[in-house]
Amino acid sequence: MPEKRESRWYFGGLASSGAACCTHPLDLLKVHLQTQQKLKMRMTGMAIRVVQTDGFLALYNGLSASLCRQMTYSLTRFAIYDTIRDWQAKGKHEPLPFYKKVLLGSLGGFAGGLVGTPADMVNVRMQNDMKLPLNQRRNYSHALDGLIRVAREEGLKKLFSGASMASTRGALVTVGQLSCYDQAKQLVLSTGFFPDNIITYFLSSFIAGGCATVLCHPLDVLKTRLMNSKGEYEGLLHCAKETAKLGPLAFYKGIFPAGIRLVPHTVLTFIFLEELRKYFGVRVNV
Repeated sequence: MPEKRESRWYFGGLASSGAACCTHPLDLLKVHLQTQQKLKMRMTGMAIRVVQTDGFLALYNGLSASLCRQMTYSLTRFAIYDTIRDWQAKGKHEPLPFYKKVLLGSLGGFAGGLVGTPADMVNVRMQNDMKLPLNQRRNYSHALDGLIRVAREEGLKKLFSGASMASTRGALVTVGQLSCYDQAKQLVLSTGFFPDNIITYFLSSFIAGGCATVLCHPLDVLKTRLMNSKGEYEGLLHCAKETAKLGPLAFYKGIFPAGIRLVPHTVLTFIFLEELRKYFGVRVNV
């Protein structure tokens, strides 16, 4: 009988962590652009400023928090999505309909966003720290140090600041990435022009990355502002109101670097995931 392999539940976290190591500088620049109160710099200028001010390695500030986030947020959403999808499809010869993929993506992304909120907040703070005056910098040594200090100095509740926003954003980006990737891959393979190889993975994940960027960017801007705030926002609606004062395009501030970061991150994540599945996945007879 022919044989195929299914992903193990933790492959998504590993694949996302590998992708994060490659795209972290772009994520850092995106955070810097989103937290500007006025549009002063674009991506290239911000990158030059960071390197000139703090050195090339400053582009990797907060990498430990980024990896911690991937091993909480991404591991959870991939585990839920892949496990339930494979269970639902077991014994069937047709893929799940798209609406079920969207529901699974929303569920997995919401749960992942909630679980990953503490690491996400520390990640944003560590990336943005270099922009602050020396006497205002938090100077977290690494992700664990940041989590411990936030819990001790600001309370456990602060670790989940912006959790509703992060969960909603997680649901949207997971629909854009996982659900759209599965659907795009299904459509690409159905043309008969592409086999199940890296070209198909690239095309499908590129489409998914674009969908995820468009869906989640406005929420991503608000989430970043809430997590990086020092109490100036009373909540999500207040943050949205203050951001709107900068003009409607403020909700799409940094969308170019966000797309440049999210699309390659999506592409790398799924290429890594497919390779892990191909060589280390669970054997399934069909």
